[in-house]
Amino acid sequence: MKLPKVLKRVLTAGLALAMAVGVAGCGTGSDKSENFINIATGGTAGTYYPIGGAIAEVINKDVNGANAAAQSTGASVANINMLADGQVEMAIVQNDITYYAVNGTDMFDKKIENLRGMASLYPETVQIVTLSDSGIMSLNDLKGKRVAVGAAGSGVEANIRQILKAYNITYDDIDEQFLSFAEGANALKDGTVDVACVTAGYPTASIQDVASQKKIRILPIDEDKITALTIDYPFYTRTVIPGGTYQGFEGEIPSVSVMAILVATDKMDDKTGYDVTKAIFTNVDKLAQAHMAAKNIQKKTGLAGMGFIKMNSGAEKFLKEQ
Repeated sequence: MKLPKVLKRVLTAGLALAMAVGVAGCGTGSDKSENFINIATGGTAGTYYPIGGAIAEVINKDVNGANAAAQSTGASVANINMLADGQVEMAIVQNDITYYAVNGTDMFDKKIENLRGMASLYPETVQIVTLSDSGIMSLNDLKGKRVAVGAAGSGVEANIRQILKAYNITYDDIDEQFLSFAEGANALKDGTVDVACVTAGYPTASIQDVASQKKIRILPIDEDKITALTIDYPFYTRTVIPGGTYQGFEGEIPSVSVMAILVATDKMDDKTGYDVTKAIFTNVDKLAQAHMAAKNIQKKTGLAGMGFIKMNSGAEKFLKEQ
């Protein structure tokens, strides 16, 4: 039976429309397969944000189908909460904060179960600074002294409490001052504190500022105390601050570091975990162009300070490969 020309045109247009919808539907399916990776970092003036941005770039370059972007945030605690809520796929965080989250202690009321380790990036070192003419030679000399221990409730303040405990020193034994990095450095220069404490990648700008005006001494942590700390708190790693790090600074100083680490959730599949980790560790030179702290990113330390967290299997496989 022959169809009228008008009806044939209507049917042909309808078929074309159906095919277009079908193609569009296939396109939507393809879009869904695109692997969006939002990376929570920190403030735009800090270390995490530029390094996170560089990580996003190498992922986009080297990981098939990945669409990664760095996001400025309130840093470690906020990042953990964003991972827990599924707002981001990965985050840069301090490993001590991650330890508290995994175990449901300190600032976390309950265990956060969906976190997965990706890689340890670089150390953020505890630096306990005094002036050379203070007469303070070791941490055993802190009793009765005015000590800037970090802002109240901060990561550095938690670090200092733990280190003092290893020396059987409490806040009852010192005159603790809850001051930020910059405030502590200024107080040290002004002579209103005897010691200032910082946890950060070295060289740290606030300490460089003091060293440019005053001769400083960085107090060592004794080896037996480092051993005890790494046993009691598995997020610590032994670190040596090299001579020449600061103006007029001579000699190597043993200390401990927490690590800046990359964390994902259990939603990341093992292949993506492998590919992302490989992209990071084969492009360290590009990451270091974003921030000098990234120069310390090494595959051989890719699992440092991460013994407490369940790893993404793909990431762990890459880090353990020769």
